[in-house]
Amino acid sequence: MAQQAYMTETDDNGGSGPEPRGVRLRRLIGTLLGRIRAGWRGDPRIWRRGLVLTGFALAFSLVMGLHSRIPNRYGNLGSLTETFLPWIGLFVPVLLVLALVRKSATALIAVVLPAVVWLNLFGGLLVDRTGSGGDLTVATHNVNADNPDPAGTARDVAASEADVLALEELTATAVPVYEKALAATYKYHSVQGTVGLWSRYPLSAVKPVDIKLGWTRAMRATVTTPEGQVAVYVAHLPSVRVKLQAGFTARQRDKSADALGEAIVDEKLTRVVLLGDLNGTMNDRSLNAVTSQMRSTQGAAGSGFGFSWPASFPMARIDQIMVKGVEPVTSWTLPQTGSDHLPVAARVKVTTP
Repeated sequence: MAQQAYMTETDDNGGSGPEPRGVRLRRLIGTLLGRIRAGWRGDPRIWRRGLVLTGFALAFSLVMGLHSRIPNRYGNLGSLTETFLPWIGLFVPVLLVLALVRKSATALIAVVLPAVVWLNLFGGLLVDRTGSGGDLTVATHNVNADNPDPAGTARDVAASEADVLALEELTATAVPVYEKALAATYKYHSVQGTVGLWSRYPLSAVKPVDIKLGWTRAMRATVTTPEGQVAVYVAHLPSVRVKLQAGFTARQRDKSADALGEAIVDEKLTRVVLLGDLNGTMNDRSLNAVTSQMRSTQGAAGSGFGFSWPASFPMARIDQIMVKGVEPVTSWTLPQTGSDHLPVAARVKVTTP
């Protein structure tokens, strides 16, 4: 009978066994890098090739690093860039692959720069910052005026077990549906214009907030929690539109954001929570009147970017939960409802340390 030879791999203990996965991966990478070095060795063009790729790498670095200097004068280009700023990072692996294909040492070195800039801006969001504890759960949801199933959406957000729930883009016909569906969970509520607040705890000092629109899309209420009073603001800032001729228009949104920021500055209570659809991200300079004085729960205690819009393929977090005077503990997005936005929720610590 012919004798068959079998090859075995020796493990770290000197015995026969499969090679650990980590060792195999390092060996594969080493082999790949070795082939690349062998293919590039002695080729003087590795420093001259890929100058266009190098230019793109430097351009992306400048856009991310100096995004606040991009002017809004033409089509609000600066705010548009800041809204989708995290996505520029997708170009880094593309440039890396192209630099390897082109065998360009210059481009490979240049790709390091946008990678470092992106990690400096957004690397912290890749770390899980969620904590435990807290004594107040809040949630907000733009329910969409054209929502085909408001009752189902109400049940979905109530299932989040939020103590305080804000809804935006309410219509006159849908309000009774939400009131009925949420009545069993929330004893207290108030609707002001197209925004509403539902709470397990008593509400007082409820009033609309003028954000310079001519109709009510923001409100303020005092929520008396077991740990103390909290001023809760609900806001739905105007939409930002991209138009072929007018560019990126956001003037009305910016004006409303300034008015909302002024109202929060004048707030007498030290504990403040802002819930709503701000139609802008934390990077958008046009929201500085608000973001300069409040913390994002997602940035402080979330996991990942927490994108909330559009619900079918979230690309930006324009639905915000922001706080001052209370401590964020954790933040997350809720499952999709009948809206084009995802609900977002957070748990905060109201009691002072």
